[in-house]
Amino acid sequence: MIRRLPVILQSHETSGDTQDTGRKIIHIDMDCFYAAIEVRDNPGLKGKPVAVGGNENRRGVLCTCNYEARKFGVHSAMPTSRALMLCKELIVLPVNFDKYRTASKAIHEIFRQYTQKIEPLSLDEAFLDVTECPFFSGSAILIAHSIRQKVAEQIGITASAGIANNKMLAKIASDWEKPNGQFAITPDQVKGFVENLPVKKLFGVGKVTAEKLHSMNIENCKDLQGLKKEQLVISFGKFGQQLYQMSRGIDHREVITHRERKSLSTEETFSVDIQPGKNPSEVLENLFIELENRLSHQTDLRNKIKSIFVKIKFNDFSLTTIQETCSMIKLDAFTRLYNIRAAEHNKPIRLIGFGVHFICGEEDSGSRQLELDFSKFN
Repeated sequence: MIRRLPVILQSHETSGDTQDTGRKIIHIDMDCFYAAIEVRDNPGLKGKPVAVGGNENRRGVLCTCNYEARKFGVHSAMPTSRALMLCKELIVLPVNFDKYRTASKAIHEIFRQYTQKIEPLSLDEAFLDVTECPFFSGSAILIAHSIRQKVAEQIGITASAGIANNKMLAKIASDWEKPNGQFAITPDQVKGFVENLPVKKLFGVGKVTAEKLHSMNIENCKDLQGLKKEQLVISFGKFGQQLYQMSRGIDHREVITHRERKSLSTEETFSVDIQPGKNPSEVLENLFIELENRLSHQTDLRNKIKSIFVKIKFNDFSLTTIQETCSMIKLDAFTRLYNIRAAEHNKPIRLIGFGVHFICGEEDSGSRQLELDFSKFN
């Protein structure tokens, strides 16, 4: 049984300051979603290290793992073989997307009891704009607590939540009291919270950017605030403008209830590397058939294809992608792109992916003739 959530909350709502957007945003994130669903359905797994992912004999990787597994250094996207070396007791279960989608739909039904302004990020997380929600006198903190309570009681798993006046801060906050907790950043707390926030917590700041910032003696957002926007743009290009805004806790993005699909793809990781010079025609054909099958369930998007792409991961884990502008998919086009990139690198291959990009927003079929044909991107 899932225990009832504590009534004691992390913060109290107070009046805003000049940075207040007037919005009340909640970021809800299920705790170890896939693994939690598997443990829920098999109580005998409770307290044991559990992961969901691919088979080690087929060079699979983990989609997620529970906190018992994380104690051993296991984490998502880790090769299953490596995870089993770190934790010999690890129970690795196959992915069951049908089960997870069913749970996700039930979770969204709970969300809709509080607001229709929901932006799904994946099966297990979403932004909710509860600015106009009448429950609990409009308290976003109490609304988040109530949602988490219902998820625990009705779905049988736990969720964490972040509450703030914008999406960026809400997402950061949801990670603050994981698992099974929530954290609120009220408008008058934004300045102090952001100043002490490590730059590596900002969206888009990966290992390389973090190292570059650290080389500039920038550890937290207060350090970052000391640089002018022009300096950041010189050092980081367009991303410098985002760093300037994020370091001040500024995010004007609204919760988007409908998001256009930009791409669709399928890929396969091989149990044995494809050696240089070998023609994997059967593999390429199977990938094409799988992509065709997935597109057959997206009939409204077939006429919106604007380009195709091929992704290749080599045995040293380096990744390359090549794409070409076109309005329909053909096996020979994918094969040609694959051969170009495979020949350029001439290394054993562990993964191949086929995919398509779709026309989005104000683009239309008449704009295709204006597109430039290009073959490389990273």
